[in-house]
Amino acid sequence: MKQRFDLIIFDWDGTLMDSIDWISRCLQNAGADYQCKIPEDQATKDVIGLSASKAIAQLYPEADAQLHIKLVDRYRAHYLSRQLNPDDLFPGVKEMLIKLKADGYQLAVATGKTRAGLQEAMKATQTEDLFCITRCADEAISKPDPKMLHDIIAHTQASKDRCLMVGDSVFDLQMAQNAQIPAVAVTCGAQPAELLQPFKPLLCLQQPTELLNFI
Repeated sequence: MKQRFDLIIFDWDGTLMDSIDWISRCLQNAGADYQCKIPEDQATKDVIGLSASKAIAQLYPEADAQLHIKLVDRYRAHYLSRQLNPDDLFPGVKEMLIKLKADGYQLAVATGKTRAGLQEAMKATQTEDLFCITRCADEAISKPDPKMLHDIIAHTQASKDRCLMVGDSVFDLQMAQNAQIPAVAVTCGAQPAELLQPFKPLLCLQQPTELLNFI
């Protein structure tokens, strides 16, 4: 049977990598370093998927532009203080990616991370060779703008109706809607199913590896 999709585009944090709690803590620690009012856990999770500058601006609206820059730098310093390793992927994710690639799917990443951050994460998890193209927020425009998806689709020459976005946040699903491609949500990351369902994903999965049962 001919497979439904040719190209599968994954978000990274909270979709492939179990990093949401760490990112949340680093966003809070950055604010604490500058005596800002610390946002609640869910508030920090709700901005994951945006570029770091947009996330910081949303979490710390009382800060001026100069302080926003300092907060972004502090967030990145906190995040980079922890060494990543292959176990930071959700269980079974690497095996899933290997199988999907072996089955003929083109795989890509569209993430709010910087290029440097994504390259470090892929190197640490030994997944660099599994993706045909990746796009980051500092190379395009922050989600939910569809520029990252447009770049990926143009590079792979895939038909839109044969592309699939997989993500854990409303920004991923909004981006897919803006690019007019279908999406699957996962609830292991930043946001629960009740926040994701209104964006009409094909499915809401608990874990990314359940994708193998769908496609």
